[in-house]
Amino acid sequence: MSTQENSSARGFWNLLGDKEQAALAGLGATRDFKPGATMCHEGEPATYLYVLVTGWVKIIKVTSVGDERMQALRGNGDVVGEMAGEISGAMAGRRTATLEAVGPVRALIVLHDRFHAFLDGNPQAGRAYRKALTQRMRDTAAQLSQQPVTSGAQRLALRLLELAERHGTEANGVVEVVIPLSQKELASLSGTSRATVTRALRNWRDRGIVRTGPRHVTITDVAGLRNIAAYRD
Repeated sequence: MSTQENSSARGFWNLLGDKEQAALAGLGATRDFKPGATMCHEGEPATYLYVLVTGWVKIIKVTSVGDERMQALRGNGDVVGEMAGEISGAMAGRRTATLEAVGPVRALIVLHDRFHAFLDGNPQAGRAYRKALTQRMRDTAAQLSQQPVTSGAQRLALRLLELAERHGTEANGVVEVVIPLSQKELASLSGTSRATVTRALRNWRDRGIVRTGPRHVTITDVAGLRNIAAYRD
């Protein structure tokens, strides 16, 4: 579960070779975003996408009652903002979500048509994009299937394990995860309440499964957390 292993296995940018990275970088512009910066707003015109070179981004949508909900957390080479160029109908060419930098973010900004021309002309890059997109779709499908049959604590355990897999650092069976999210945001990401997150983390600390600090979780018993996620709490 080392960071190097998993980031290279999942993010589109990290799946590219040096030659492909250089070619794609030549088609766009690299920009740095400060923590908390809004990279784009839901509903605004969209002509370009972001390739996250470093950093984390929150995907935020506004509900029908006007509340903001965090739908996903992206980073480690993910492509974000690309769906606006693929949909049709009333939202064609419009952003489907707001993107907000969680910490410092460096992103490559590429026009949609240039990005797709790059994929068409580079078979290895096309395969990398399909692989990354397929993994994201599988993750989304898994989360949707979990929602009606799992408790909030189980979904929280699943999200922590996913974050550990993608962004954690393992040493001697202990996984350190810097989580740039508040408990409220963790609750939104897990489809549960903040009270459930607070209660679950306190319970797991008492049992020696995790240690927590500000925006930081240490998973001291990975097997124990997997048992919770697998409905055997």
